[in-house]
Amino acid sequence: MSWTMPSLHSQVALLGNMESGNQSTVIEFIFTGFPRLQNGSLLYFFPLLFIYTFIIIGNLLIFSAVRMDTHLHNPMYNFISLFSFLEIWYTTATIPKMLSNLISEKKAISMMGCFLQMYFFHSLGNSEGILLTTMAIDRYVAICNPLRYQMIMTPRLCTQLSAGSCIFGFLILLPEIVMISTLPFCGPNQIHQIFCDLVPVLSLACTDTSMILIEDVIHAVTIIITFLIIALSYVRIGTVILRIPSSEGRQKAFSTCAGHLMVFLIFFGSVSLMYLRFSGTYPPVLDTAIALMFTVLAPFFNPIIYSLRNKDMNNAIKKLFCFQKVLNKSGD
Repeated sequence: MSWTMPSLHSQVALLGNMESGNQSTVIEFIFTGFPRLQNGSLLYFFPLLFIYTFIIIGNLLIFSAVRMDTHLHNPMYNFISLFSFLEIWYTTATIPKMLSNLISEKKAISMMGCFLQMYFFHSLGNSEGILLTTMAIDRYVAICNPLRYQMIMTPRLCTQLSAGSCIFGFLILLPEIVMISTLPFCGPNQIHQIFCDLVPVLSLACTDTSMILIEDVIHAVTIIITFLIIALSYVRIGTVILRIPSSEGRQKAFSTCAGHLMVFLIFFGSVSLMYLRFSGTYPPVLDTAIALMFTVLAPFFNPIIYSLRNKDMNNAIKKLFCFQKVLNKSGD
């Protein structure tokens, strides 16, 4: 998912280590992207813990509200609930390990743990990107072809699109991760990032990784194609909304896709900063800041966008709390 290529100097250094015979088997990787503050890591630990807790609770509320409120059993909200479900696991793939490293003197991860983190993080991210594309197409059909919406977006098709997003997202990266897991790693073992990512890990391999990097470029192209499909859908949606004669009708049509558009901009904006770059020359502090925006801040805003800006979702969440209160009273 990246166009960032390992530097020629690092490749030469790795080949030098191999030829000199000073090889040692790497059993773990060390993260160097964390702030180096003596006894100051708690300043980062508690805000990150709060954000992670908010992400989990917020997305659980959205998922539960949609599942329990029959008024929200339509394609748009079903896609939103699935996106919230994926967000829970997407953040869980990285943030808990970040939290443990913040309070640990040795900021490390096992080799197998690193491969698993890469696989689940990127697979869940791919699934979310495909799902956002599906959501954009759903809004396109609803606004641009409303009379045929029920005929096109049938429950069966929505189920197929939801399942397809997850299956394709998890399968597309599997061959690459399997290939990476078979590469020899003989040192150094320092990852200049706060989580395991494809290019930083590949740069540590003691062999030629050009074929894997070519596959990585192909993934980057799929990101661009996905972005273009969503962007063109919303451009078309915007032109149709502007043609609606009444201001009330325009506002109602825009409100149904405003949340999706904001999530799309945040998601693909952070993806572009993180991966669609032609060099790896970002300063370490900026690289860490972009990684935090990609893995932490973008998921943090999604529950806010889908709950605070949506009246139907707000009502469903209120009903969920009322239902819980009734259960508690009946239990007493």
